[in-house]
Amino acid sequence: MIYTDQQLIKRIRKMIDDFEDEVVEFKEARSNYSFKDIGKYFSALGNEANIRGYNEAWLIFGVTNTKKIVGTAYRENGSLQNLKKEIVGGTNERATFMEIYEVKIDGRRIVAFQIPPATRGIPTTWNGAAYAREDENTCPLPMDKMDLIRSQIGVDWSKEIISEATLDDLDPEAVAYARKLFMKKQNATKKSTEMLQNMSDVEILNKAGILIKGKITNAALILLGKEDAAYLFDGFIPRITWTLYNGNGTVKAYEHFDMPLLLAVDKVYAKVRNEKYRYIAGQQTLFPDETFQYEADVVKEVLNNCIAHSNYQLRGKINLEEFEDRLVFINEGNFIPETVEKALEEGYKPPYYRNTFLCRAMVNLYMIDTNSMGIPMMYQIQKEKCFPLPTYDLSNPNRVKVTIYGKILDKNYTQLLHANGNLDLQTVFLLDKIQKHEIISKINYTALKKQGLAEGRYPNIYVSYKVADMVGRKTEYIKNKGLSNDVYKKIIYNALDTMHEARVTELKSVLEGALPAILDEKQQSKKVSNILQAMKREGTVDVSGTGHAAKWYLVRKRNQ
Repeated sequence: MIYTDQQLIKRIRKMIDDFEDEVVEFKEARSNYSFKDIGKYFSALGNEANIRGYNEAWLIFGVTNTKKIVGTAYRENGSLQNLKKEIVGGTNERATFMEIYEVKIDGRRIVAFQIPPATRGIPTTWNGAAYAREDENTCPLPMDKMDLIRSQIGVDWSKEIISEATLDDLDPEAVAYARKLFMKKQNATKKSTEMLQNMSDVEILNKAGILIKGKITNAALILLGKEDAAYLFDGFIPRITWTLYNGNGTVKAYEHFDMPLLLAVDKVYAKVRNEKYRYIAGQQTLFPDETFQYEADVVKEVLNNCIAHSNYQLRGKINLEEFEDRLVFINEGNFIPETVEKALEEGYKPPYYRNTFLCRAMVNLYMIDTNSMGIPMMYQIQKEKCFPLPTYDLSNPNRVKVTIYGKILDKNYTQLLHANGNLDLQTVFLLDKIQKHEIISKINYTALKKQGLAEGRYPNIYVSYKVADMVGRKTEYIKNKGLSNDVYKKIIYNALDTMHEARVTELKSVLEGALPAILDEKQQSKKVSNILQAMKREGTVDVSGTGHAAKWYLVRKRNQ
């Protein structure tokens, strides 16, 4: 749960009054505090929250251990949020704070760190060691607590039965649709459906792995539950929120889609403006291709995966943000494969599923695939359209952000894929990163360069001449690569012959349009300086003055 300032102030006051000490730690931290100790408390409080079944733990600066509010100046310089990334380097599971807050209570600044509970079955560690609370301090995690957390391995939140829930809490339309999808799945596997048709809804849902002996599970409520049954989740509402943005980034419209999420996916997809997009994919034709911006299979695959793999214990929601040229999907929970490259490897299998029971139920309802083919399938669809591949933003360890593009970004890339449909997915993935101006490893760049697919001085790489020639983009290639150094030297020589002397910025202006377009302003200035230094070593030019006031001149001119 993300708190507003008012909600958090109320929460902190309640913690000061009567909250469980094991999952809250108050520190005075008037001006500074040890980063190492913050890491230890992150581990200790996260482990205690796991053991006690809490959804969060708190480390609070600006309050003494006697519960007196004194305020704190800790990281008041604006670097407070950097701790989210800094803490990842010392924790397992790439764990970090759910949120870091700054609020004023009684006119004093308070910093509150919201800590997630340890992952089920896996104690949270800091620099390889697991910690627990002992009075007001941290201590190594005792063996009994270690065993208690490790015993949770195999415990699946989505499989847990909600004792207060009944069949009346399920949506009849969602149940009927689930029944239809399950029978379709059985028919596809050539299993007899005659017996299934005579089964009751409860029997079908048991067989589909949604109920357990007629009992309502968390998975059943998420997929099939009535909207007004959300109270059974104790204030947490499984929800998909669609938001439409104007071109200037302001919100134009939004809508929430609550349980049952089985029916919500199609409703959300129906909100997306999926217009026809015209573009010329091949270089040898004047006739444009026409396609919808977004393939239904791709949009629904991402949405269904958000439902299947969200960490519901973080109590977040699924967001679909729609912009003019792209869709952005956001859900809570770490990315289990850790990198997209791993997910694209042939034969890849995830080390575990976060919601195993829910995932199996969704497989039985034709919603997802557990053979780890979802991401490769999406990439293949975008590749065949010659569109940019989906982008996974994993900068927040507790959140996954996926962008699906609805237009082409680079004509060279698009025309290359159209001209050579046999490129493997790994190669297309690397070329896609280049078109998005993302950094790839030197090893991968070397491999692409050997194939003649990329060129340039690392990391400023671009499409190679081979590709440019293939797609008829030689002019753009020349602009990216620039001219030879010998040509630059001749231009500089002629300029100094006319100008007598000039600064680097003046010579850069002379070369404007001829320097590599792939370089930024600073890099172009550096290139001009390097060429001048080379000419100085050759005895052609020299310089008077230093720094920005330095002026270059021809040696022969000065000697005349």
